[in-house]
Amino acid sequence: MLILTLLISLLVTLALGFYVLVAAPDHAINRTFAAFVGLMIVWIVKDLAFWGFDRQREDAGWWVAASFLIGIMLQFALLLFAEVFPENARPRWGRLALFALPLLALLPLLLGGRLWESAGFRDGEFNISLKPASYVFGVYNHLLLAVGIAQLIGKYRRYRGTLWGQQLASVVLAVVVTGALLTVSSNLLPMLGVYELLPISSVFIVAGALIYAYAISNFKLFSLQTALDQLRLFPIAYKVAIAVAVTGLVGFFLCQVPVAVWSFGLEVPGWRRFIIFSTISGLLPSLILILLITKILSRPLRELTEKTLDVARGDYGAETALTSNDELGVLAASFNAMSRKMAEDIARLKNINQVMIRTEKLATAGALATGVAHEVNNPLASISSLVQSLLARTADERERETLRLILAQITRISGVLRDLMDFARPKATEMAPTDLNEVLAKSLDLARFDKRFKRLSVRTALAPGLPPLPLDADRMQQVFLNLLLNARDAIGEEPGGGEITVTTRRDGGEVWAQIADDGGGIPAENLARIFDPFFSTKPKGQGTGLGLAVCHSIVAAHGGRISAAARSRGTVFTVAFPADEDGRRGPEAEH
Repeated sequence: MLILTLLISLLVTLALGFYVLVAAPDHAINRTFAAFVGLMIVWIVKDLAFWGFDRQREDAGWWVAASFLIGIMLQFALLLFAEVFPENARPRWGRLALFALPLLALLPLLLGGRLWESAGFRDGEFNISLKPASYVFGVYNHLLLAVGIAQLIGKYRRYRGTLWGQQLASVVLAVVVTGALLTVSSNLLPMLGVYELLPISSVFIVAGALIYAYAISNFKLFSLQTALDQLRLFPIAYKVAIAVAVTGLVGFFLCQVPVAVWSFGLEVPGWRRFIIFSTISGLLPSLILILLITKILSRPLRELTEKTLDVARGDYGAETALTSNDELGVLAASFNAMSRKMAEDIARLKNINQVMIRTEKLATAGALATGVAHEVNNPLASISSLVQSLLARTADERERETLRLILAQITRISGVLRDLMDFARPKATEMAPTDLNEVLAKSLDLARFDKRFKRLSVRTALAPGLPPLPLDADRMQQVFLNLLLNARDAIGEEPGGGEITVTTRRDGGEVWAQIADDGGGIPAENLARIFDPFFSTKPKGQGTGLGLAVCHSIVAAHGGRISAAARSRGTVFTVAFPADEDGRRGPEAEH
């Protein structure tokens, strides 16, 4: 019964340590805790070997030395765990080395067997007689335990009320419960000559293991928070671990146990020892195999699955850094290519949607403009004729000045109506191979007739050798003139004027023309609306809001695109046209 109880304790502790390690083998917290649990497993194996099979040995010195040594190693594993948990922080190795200094004096005493007078069975009863140095060793051991618990409690106070606080509370509870039970059964009672609990002291480790298991299931202890957590998956790593462990154990009991019984017979005392410890030792290669499978297969699949969920949640273009010369590498590369293509397609669809929305706005505004122009033009023409008739018959200069002012306003209204008609029914473009630099130069010459434009500094950087583009030169001149005058208005009446920069260049498969100013700029919230009909950032009465809308429709009719972007000071407008290697584009390039 004792052997069975110790084996159950061993398997429960082993399952806990392996669960934590497989969950995140690269995580410092998980590795440190797995080392801590591994030492507890060694403690159980030590007790299993002695109390299960060496109960009649007169000399138990190896068991006493192993107990002292494993006990001190457990305390240092606890100190290391307290350093890294829960922040996954870097341990302070200097501090740990300082705590280890007393071992320089204590370890030689331990290894020389000078901590006890005698230990073993006498007349079927276990008895141990310790020297004073052993009590120094015990006090040192428990001081390290107290330091580790105090450090964990300090972190608990810092993170109280959080998930980390709950995790720290569970760890402190498990360490305190396990440490108290082991201290009572392995130290205090033996000092009083009571040895009955020594054989089952390893069972008390299970109490701590159960507390850890509760914290894992309720407080996500030792679990990395990822997108997969909410899916409640049963990870491949655990399936592989269970499959390998069960296969190994079943194969052992079906094959090796019958061979051991057949070879030794049931009467030979050593056959049970052989079966139990060969089972324990056989688990080691199985655990190594499971860790290798986890590293090679499970972790890459988990990383790839998490990236897939990121894309499903809208993070288009997310890529995995996984690279390997196998099927997983091909799968990762294909996923990255698919994610990039999806991001590009989504961006293209958004652009198409914006174009469709703008087209719908333009169509609505065009219909409105046509109706307004038709209803206003006829009476306006009649009023203009009457004013001109009165102007011809009136000799009084004051009345003539008033009539001239009325006629100027009628002319202004006619200009607005003409813009509306151009916007509503743009005339057909007449394409011809055109030098973009020449169009810009003519636009600049026209803009210089404006008095306000003359005082500005204009810097040009026109790229030579640009391919001719199929453009309607007159209409593109209208676009660039509008952009130049808008730049003039953006600079305003500041003393000393401002600067306008006009550049052209070839960028891959496109030819760009850019007009930049150092004016006040356009607010970021208005950049997306400046090409909408009737939207204007100019003061009331100084703009119709149709100029940029007309520019957009003209450029779009040429198969190009126009955009605006803010600079550190001012705004830059970009007009781009696609061009192949010969400078041609669109349908003309296919002939």
